[in-house]
Formats: sequence, structure tokens, C-alpha cells
Amino acid sequence: MSKALTPQDVARLKTLVTDGCSVLQEVEDLNAGLNETVKAIAEELEIKPAQLKKVIKIAYKASLQEEKDKFDEIEDLLGVIGRGQ
Repeated sequence: MSKALTPQDVARLKTLVTDGCSVLQEVEDLNAGLNETVKAIAEELEIKPAQLKKVIKIAYKASLQEEKDKFDEIEDLLGVIGRGQ
């Protein structure tokens, strides 16, 4: 680092890192809970958990059309190489 940090800068960095660690732990805990819920519901409905997670992600990002476009590209490529069946 080329800039000398003041005691206030160091204090702000310490707070940032502490708060950041707390937020990341919360996110990790929430993801674990979501994974457990997805697994339980997937089991009940006989759907693969990965599919349910994909549905959640697409819904969250509102990216259904983008996903369709990606799949169309894959389909086209498979057709070109004769593996589209």
C-alpha cells in the first residue's frame, strides 16, 4: 500500500471486515437452510433438487428468456454436429 493508514482508517477497515464476515456467515446459513428445504420438497415431489434450484435462480433473476436463448444455441450446435437427437 502506498497510502499510510490513519487510526481511523484502520478502525473502519476492522469494522468492515468484521461486518463483512458476519454478513457472509448469514448468507451461508441461509443458503444451507434453502438447500435443506429444496432437498425436502424435491424428495416429496420427486423432482431433482438441481432442477428446483435452477427454477429458483431463473425466477430470482427473471431470466427465463435468456435461458431459452442459451438452450437454443446448444440445440443449434448439436444439430450442426449431427448430435441433436
